[in-house]
Amino acid sequence: MEPTSPTDIRIAEHVSRALSEQAPVVALESTVIAHGLPYPINLETSLACESVVRQHGATPATIGIIDGVPTIGLSEDEIKLFAARQAPDGRPIGKVGLNNLASVMARGAWGATTVASTLRLAHAAGIRVFSTGGIGGVHRGAAETFDISADLTALGNTPLICVCAGGKAILDLPKTVEYLEMLGVPLLGYCTDEFPAFYSRSSGRTVDARIETLDEAAGIAERHWRICSSTAVLVCAPVPAEFEIAPDEIEIAIDKAMITATRQGIRGKALTPFLLAELERLTGGKTLEANRALLVNNASVAARVAVSLSR
Repeated sequence: MEPTSPTDIRIAEHVSRALSEQAPVVALESTVIAHGLPYPINLETSLACESVVRQHGATPATIGIIDGVPTIGLSEDEIKLFAARQAPDGRPIGKVGLNNLASVMARGAWGATTVASTLRLAHAAGIRVFSTGGIGGVHRGAAETFDISADLTALGNTPLICVCAGGKAILDLPKTVEYLEMLGVPLLGYCTDEFPAFYSRSSGRTVDARIETLDEAAGIAERHWRICSSTAVLVCAPVPAEFEIAPDEIEIAIDKAMITATRQGIRGKALTPFLLAELERLTGGKTLEANRALLVNNASVAARVAVSLSR
């Protein structure tokens, strides 16, 4: 896939300088700030992710849409606006995927980028490593609803390393793993043999290869892009053990949250934020703590991968 013209986007000076020097850069999404976590945890987590990327010698580039312009490397003041979920003129900050990216740009609106749109914009800017929480995938009941995340489409044709804690726990993870295999996306388990299940460290589904060092991830990605394909490479880092929620416990909470969502007719883009809020309530805040911990951990892993890749 050919990258978008750089003239369509704005790259912050510190990110542009790092890219021109071929220094390591890590892309970060903004949907988790505006729609994934409550205030002020969203702001604290975003700044913590940027901070840990810098600590490991890479440049963070949080991505969002400002006045219709995809911006690669939000400033701290801009991140604060995303955390407050409102543009300076009071307009809400919407959720921007591949389907509505062009229309948000044409309207001159503000938007928080999903995994899919962040991947595409990061690639357009020349960034090769992206850190997120968990990827979207095949939703439960997709055989009836056809609810399959555009994240999979982007992962299937965007050559970046994507660091994640597996798939979001609300997904049908076995089908998501099968879909990724069909797309030819390598699943690398960082010090794990299993595809992580976001809040839980294991899912019962194996990865394609276990890696013990992040130099291995960089080496496999380079060979994959040179010989096999232009898909993304997933580096799967389990949630830190002290924040893990047992699979049985989280499954019970997900089932209850799904029943509530169905009764209230919540679907589409509104479903994931609703389920995350319900899970936080049902687990007494444990999912929120796990989400924050895995986001910061993934940013740390991504920074080290980016450093290896830049050598």
